[in-house]
Amino acid sequence: MWVDPSDDPRGGEPTTDERGCLLDYLRNYRLTFEMKLDGLDAEQLARRSVPPSTLSLLGLLRHLADVEVSWFRQCLAGEDTARRYRTEADRDADFNGAVADDAVVAEAWEYWRAEVANTERVSEGLSDMDAYVEWRGEQIQVRDVLVHMVEEYARHVGHADLLRECIDGRTGQ
Repeated sequence: MWVDPSDDPRGGEPTTDERGCLLDYLRNYRLTFEMKLDGLDAEQLARRSVPPSTLSLLGLLRHLADVEVSWFRQCLAGEDTARRYRTEADRDADFNGAVADDAVVAEAWEYWRAEVANTERVSEGLSDMDAYVEWRGEQIQVRDVLVHMVEEYARHVGHADLLRECIDGRTGQ
C-alpha cells in the first residue's frame, strides 16, 4: 500500500493560513482513508474486526458520510437534513447495516463522495475561523468543527489501517 511520492495524491503546496492548513489536513486524511479501502470487495469491506464489535471498513465509510452530514450540512450550513444511517432507533445503523452486498457498498461510496463534495462547497464559504454557529443549542466555533473533523478522520484512518492489515496484510502510509 506504499505509494510512490510522485503518484501520491496527498500533499501539494503547503498553505500558510489556519483555514487552509486544516482543510488540507482534512483532505489528506480523506484521501488516506480512501486509499485504505481501495481494491477490497464487499465481503472484505464488511468484515468485522473482533466479536462482538461491529467495526468494519464499510461501517467506517458509512459512519464518516453521516459525520460529514452532521458537521457540515447540519452544523455549518444550517440545513435540516437527516443523517442516512444513524437514527434514534438504531444509533449504530452505520455499522449494523454494513453488510457484504455490492449494492450496499456502491451506495455507501456514492453517499460518502457526495457528502465530501458538499463539504468542499461549504468549506469554500468558511472565511472566519473565529465565527460561531448555533447548533443543538450550543455555540460552536468554525475552527472547532474543522479541528474535530481532522481528529475524526485521523482516528478512523488508524482504525482502517489495522482493519486493512487484518484483511490482507497490507499496511502503508
